[in-house]
Amino acid sequence: MPRTAPAAPVATRSTAPATAPAAAPATASATASGTARQRVLDAAFGLFYARGIRAVGVDLIIAESGVAKATFYKYFPAKDDLVVAYLDVVDEVWSRQLHEAAEAAGPAPADQMVGLFDALAHACRREGYRGCGFINAAAESTPGSRVHDRTVAHKTAVRDWVRGLAAAAGADDPDELARGLTLLLDGGLASGALDASPEVPEIAKTSARALVDLAVGRTAQRS
Repeated sequence: MPRTAPAAPVATRSTAPATAPAAAPATASATASGTARQRVLDAAFGLFYARGIRAVGVDLIIAESGVAKATFYKYFPAKDDLVVAYLDVVDEVWSRQLHEAAEAAGPAPADQMVGLFDALAHACRREGYRGCGFINAAAESTPGSRVHDRTVAHKTAVRDWVRGLAAAAGADDPDELARGLTLLLDGGLASGALDASPEVPEIAKTSARALVDLAVGRTAQRS
């Protein structure tokens, strides 16, 4: 989910994946404590995405961040606290990329549902791309855990946002269309990590256009 961008009403729009990784936002405060916390989070961001959550231990993050062990535990008493904070950053980054890609497609909700797939193309082209940070985290976490719940919350938020676009576009079944498009998006994120084919994002976008045209077209035909 590399330190260049990895993941919404409700993928909330903010100023800073990945799911697909992106540069971690510069949120460190001017205080020494804020800088220390951010250094830990920056180190975790790159290590978790590149190597996996389970493969990266607390000692490595402390060494990479250059903070004292006591300082680390002051801000992150448990590893899961840090993992959730990492996923918050991935959420912020990926949600922003999705919204920006959708809005770049124009004001029509139907076009935005297709345009958001341009964020997939942008993510898959990044050096060091390893797929969706949230899907990766879910695969390494236990259902019902804080980390797993955070991944589910993110995916639900993205789907709710797409459902809102589908309803605004006049789709006959917004829930079905949102489910189909987000499954397609997640599949594209996974496929991009598996074979790194440059065709994957374009195929996903073409398929999205077919789904949207079908769903919105059915409604138009009955009107």
